[in-house]
Amino acid sequence: MSVGKVYARRAAVLASTAALTLTGLATVAPSAQAAMPTPVSAATARTYLASLTVKAEGSLTGYNRDLFPHWITQSGACNTRETVLKRDGSGVVTDSSCASVSGSWYSQYDGATWTAASDLDIDHVVALAEAWRSGANSWSTSQRQAFANDLSRPQLIAVTDNVNQAKSDLDPAKWLPSRTAYRCTYARAWVHVKHHYGLSVDSAEKSALQSVLNGC
Repeated sequence: MSVGKVYARRAAVLASTAALTLTGLATVAPSAQAAMPTPVSAATARTYLASLTVKAEGSLTGYNRDLFPHWITQSGACNTRETVLKRDGSGVVTDSSCASVSGSWYSQYDGATWTAASDLDIDHVVALAEAWRSGANSWSTSQRQAFANDLSRPQLIAVTDNVNQAKSDLDPAKWLPSRTAYRCTYARAWVHVKHHYGLSVDSAEKSALQSVLNGC
């Protein structure tokens, strides 16, 4: 299938979801579906945010995704991507190599539901490049690997692939989930991760996060 057709199909699905939402008939996230680890509360996130170092973003000089070894083996034949797909989906069936062959995934960022794992990306809530500019440039390779494969904190989530690609390495001053109901969770997750790893925030990023958290 051509790239144009793929995006046209996704646009049609998203348009259909939006139409259903307007009529109050949109399907909500499956109740049985698992999710990424719950981030700290809004109150705790506000406290964490106040404690983060505020400084201008650093340079991307020297950055390379390979400096953050990701999708490492987690258990048996399952790597990090496959583990998150199984965790975040509903009724996920995997083959002998741990690849997801069927299931259903609800993308929290945009409210779309997918039935093919190929339609999902695993988003690093705090992008690798963003982490690099915020302090990870001074980390060891093992520290960067732990960050890129962190299943214990709210750092990895399965979402619609082109939504993840549109987000790229943007911080909350430049990008927030289009699904407004998820923005509070997203901001809490962002601050949780940055606080845990001792990463800095720039002033615009902090202001955007404060605005979201104050409305939680």
